[in-house]
Amino acid sequence: MTHDIHIIGGGLAGSEAAWQLAEAGFAVRLSEMRGGGDMTPAHQGDTLAELVCSNSFRSDDAESNAVGLLHQEMRALGSLIMRKGDAHRVPAGSALAVDRDGFSASVTAALETHPNITIVRERIDTLPDGPAIIATGPLTAPSLAEAIGTETGKDALAFFDAIAPIVHRDTIDMEVAWFQSRWNKGDGKDYINCPLDKAQYDAFVAALLAAEKTEYRGWENVPYFEGCMPIEVMAERGLDTLRFGPMKPVGLDDPRTGRWPHAVVQLRQDNAGGTLWNIVGFQTKLKHAEQVRLFRTIPGLEKAEFARLGGLHRNTFLRSPELLDAELRLKSRPNIRFAGQVTGCEGYIESASVGLLAGRFAAAELAGRALPPPPVETALGALLHHITGAAVAETYQPMNVNFGLFPPIEGRTKKADRKRLYTDRARQALAGWLA
Repeated sequence: MTHDIHIIGGGLAGSEAAWQLAEAGFAVRLSEMRGGGDMTPAHQGDTLAELVCSNSFRSDDAESNAVGLLHQEMRALGSLIMRKGDAHRVPAGSALAVDRDGFSASVTAALETHPNITIVRERIDTLPDGPAIIATGPLTAPSLAEAIGTETGKDALAFFDAIAPIVHRDTIDMEVAWFQSRWNKGDGKDYINCPLDKAQYDAFVAALLAAEKTEYRGWENVPYFEGCMPIEVMAERGLDTLRFGPMKPVGLDDPRTGRWPHAVVQLRQDNAGGTLWNIVGFQTKLKHAEQVRLFRTIPGLEKAEFARLGGLHRNTFLRSPELLDAELRLKSRPNIRFAGQVTGCEGYIESASVGLLAGRFAAAELAGRALPPPPVETALGALLHHITGAAVAETYQPMNVNFGLFPPIEGRTKKADRKRLYTDRARQALAGWLA
């Protein structure tokens, strides 16, 4: 096949990069190993842009949240991932959550039917010689990871990304659990809440600490990412850690008492039909039998049936601040760009946004023109700047987009106004960049 650019990896980043390039008029070869005889430990099927963990794209608030701002910027740039996410939205309060199967199938169909994209089910083991974007994600095939390591001369870094369980809705006891969003945000009924009193919570934590976990292997002795910490690891930090984290009861009124419980387990809708609900923040490395036993001690989940149990997989990523230039090109081989989680960003939307940028940078280069990076005052620019140089390479860890990556607001400001100042400034900067 004749193509202008080769994209390796059909996840969120690779799919978004392929779309941006194809829409710009360039012929794309998109290689995805799933469906060609290979599979990863975390994926379930071979559709493109499969969501392997949560079904949430997190906050959709573009006025006071950095993730919501990133959503808005991606929509302004014609993001396929955001368009399909909006089309397959399910209730989630102020967050954007999607029907995972409908979303992935829709992205796949859009790419399969685009006249400028050819999808090839194949595993790529070596670095391409022509223009390419590597978006193989945190589960890059060992052969390609080895080729990348040989080229960069740097050891790959790794961390664990744990998967939360999914429960069948009709097995949740709604005589005990109730519908409510924290502080009644969104529709006010977007989460199912299971309350625990102090004795139940203390017993749950004790059982969690005593439960049998999956064994470490020699190559797995690496740090966890703070933003996706397994619940049993959080519990090891102290009795109340979970109660101030994913089991926080603040803003949730138990209708049976009119008060906040001691702790709460929340579930969020996972598909459009509302038949599947995932346990929020309950990523885990417990053995499957232990998960079933322990999670059924949660009030309201005594008879829970699980569509999926939690799991664990290894993630690898580049030491991007020293290896990539400002346009995501590998400094030692500038014909190759990297995109998505393999660059060290964390989160579905962050991954897709870096894919969007890689696609646009590549399209500009193929057209013989320069595209300046988006301003650091924007969410896109702040995340890109962090990945390609602002972070300290020696201590580089995966990062979600957040206002801490943005240049500080100048002058004295009220804390209550600061987030709005960040987002207002970002919109002005993006408008100027687009113009």
